[in-house]
Amino acid sequence: MSTDSALTAEQILSATEDVLRRFGPAKATVVDVARTLGVSHGSVYRFFPSKAALREAVTERWLDQAHDELRLVASGTGPAPERLHRWLTTLFAAKRRKAFDDPQLFATYMTLVGENSHTVDAHIRTLISQIADIVRDGTENGEFRTAPVDPTARAVFEATAHFHDPVHAASWSDPAADERFEALWRLILGGLAARA
Repeated sequence: MSTDSALTAEQILSATEDVLRRFGPAKATVVDVARTLGVSHGSVYRFFPSKAALREAVTERWLDQAHDELRLVASGTGPAPERLHRWLTTLFAAKRRKAFDDPQLFATYMTLVGENSHTVDAHIRTLISQIADIVRDGTENGEFRTAPVDPTARAVFEATAHFHDPVHAASWSDPAADERFEALWRLILGGLAARA
């Protein structure tokens, strides 16, 4: 329980996740979130002016949770092919964790993601820009062939969609998923690699 004066946006977002997990997106209300926190619903509205704004913030928080880890890989050191492979496997692992560790919340978020397409678009732009940073490094270092960086980054993202787009989540538990990912990675690397 929180008092109104000590309440933070982060507490509200965490409580909203809990409420969404219990009631689902159709039945969860701001009153439920406030009740979970032990505050008035007006206190929640001081941080988030509407239920839609709260749901959007929760969706953005959920989508952004992997950004920091992926950003560290993208901005790290080492050969670009290794960094790109590590970035893609990190993304795949993060998406699988979200899908399998809390399937009820994952399903709820899929509903919210459908409602907040601009939030999803911003998330995807961030991910593609991280791939672009690695591709740019690889091109400048002669590890990747010269090609337009941004379209190449988008192509890598789209080519690997089966391993990070939640629409494919049901196939991620297949024992052969990692093997299929590695086969795709070899094709991508072959297309990116600088010619001798």
